[in-house]
Amino acid sequence: MRRYCKPMHRQSLGSAISVIAPVVSLCESGFCALASVDPNVWPTPENPVMPVTPELHAQILRYYHVERWRTGTIARQLQVHHGTVERVLRQAGLPRIGVVRASGIDPYLPFIHETLKLFPTLGASRLYTMARERGYKGGPDHFRHLIAHHRPRPAAEAYLRLVTLMGEQGQVDWAHFGHLQIGGAKRPLMAFVMVLSWSRRIFLRFSLDARMESFLRGHVQAFETWQGLPRVLLYDNLKSAVLQRQGDAIRFSPQLLAFAGHYHFEPRPVAVARGNEKGRVERAIRYVRDNFWPARTFTDLSDLNAQADLWCVGQADDRLCPQDKTLTVGAAFAQEQPRLLALPANPFVVEERLVAQVGKTPYVRFDLNDYSVPHTQVRKSLTVLAAAQQVRILNGSQVVASHVRSYDKGQQIELAAHVKDLVERKAQARSQRGMSRLRQAAPASQELLNQAGARGENLGSITMTLLRLVDRYGAAEVQAAISAALVRGVPHPNAVRLALETQREARQMPAPVEIQLSAKVRQRDGVIHAHRLDTYDQLGAPTPTGSPNPKGDADETQPQ
Repeated sequence: MRRYCKPMHRQSLGSAISVIAPVVSLCESGFCALASVDPNVWPTPENPVMPVTPELHAQILRYYHVERWRTGTIARQLQVHHGTVERVLRQAGLPRIGVVRASGIDPYLPFIHETLKLFPTLGASRLYTMARERGYKGGPDHFRHLIAHHRPRPAAEAYLRLVTLMGEQGQVDWAHFGHLQIGGAKRPLMAFVMVLSWSRRIFLRFSLDARMESFLRGHVQAFETWQGLPRVLLYDNLKSAVLQRQGDAIRFSPQLLAFAGHYHFEPRPVAVARGNEKGRVERAIRYVRDNFWPARTFTDLSDLNAQADLWCVGQADDRLCPQDKTLTVGAAFAQEQPRLLALPANPFVVEERLVAQVGKTPYVRFDLNDYSVPHTQVRKSLTVLAAAQQVRILNGSQVVASHVRSYDKGQQIELAAHVKDLVERKAQARSQRGMSRLRQAAPASQELLNQAGARGENLGSITMTLLRLVDRYGAAEVQAAISAALVRGVPHPNAVRLALETQREARQMPAPVEIQLSAKVRQRDGVIHAHRLDTYDQLGAPTPTGSPNPKGDADETQPQ
């Protein structure tokens, strides 16, 4: 649009502008704005277009109304673009100046208005196709520009400020805070946020997923932290709360309904696409993002949640309560807490339940990891009950295994007792079992065994020696020592032992001592099976004189 600019106006933003001259010219976006401005006002890369000053605005209106000048005359005399004059007059409420030429879209405007009235969000490209089928000859770009002027604008919606009573309402939502890398697994970092609507007290708890169990676990932890709960909890239509919705017909999650029945509160979803109805929790999430999360460092998830707890009772409680500006959030919560519903005697048990099929190896696959079970449970369907920190595996009602939950990926979590009997019965698998355990503890051992085998060494003896070193020094130390031995080109346990001693002496650590435990102490870690209680009922039952009670005697002498 340079054709509208005079040669004297073609001045780039990078050129010098005289401080003495009261006139600045800028060519931007197809028009030239030349105006008398304050010489201390300079264009910047963020705001390259100079605004119309109040003096220029008043001059244009005075020349138009008092002197009866036309638009072109005003533009020439004030040395501004005629579009600037028209814009000032249009903002003053005057009709469009000049003769309005007919447009090629005019015959199709009734059709366009009627279509947009029925379908306000219909795209301009589809409207263009429909107009072309009816004889429109214009181009798509110009048509899209014209449609923007004729599309109906939605009326601005007014909102009421909602006021709640003490202990009446709480609001719940999830928030996503990126991902955490735990070993080989990339886990989403989700924040469960619950807010009391009156006092604005925040509960914040981070988890590694947004499953139903984590959702309900966040509720339980919030209720226990507050020592009570509100009568109504508002949700948006997330899948953890609402399975299906048709208008006002809502199908809740059965787990949420059972949970609400246990704690005696009413779950209430807001209308579809109406986040403003639970604006308190939305504002709380923004407050967490702006005040808690930036530049936050933590070692693990437990550390992050500990910092969140301190923040909730510290900085978050010290802000003013929007419901009553004379109180802080902490003081308002102290008034609201007695109005909350009391907690039931027993908390709701929240565990993830899964039926898993055990294959030919004694392991159950759960959440990207393998958990060991006794070898007698192979080829069976077992039930996995997973809490936040523990995984239990059941056969019917009997617990056959219990492990610490891992959030890594591809790990093999096992108990030595689960595979001990299997290894003893399968002597041929002993060496392979040792190699597998050694490979899990020190991956570099695989290369050492390959080189030792090529030299004709006894792999079984090397494996057992390295496993003893792992038990004595630790997996990380043995891994580093094996790598050092391979660098020296000596694939032998003696080289690994020498490297371990060198590392120990460099750190000035005492020599590790191998602890020898007696068989009696080792048996204390054995699994104790529950005794049948009905056998004790026979102890007090009368028996014929002189006849022994073989069943009772057997119970008394049976080893536990």
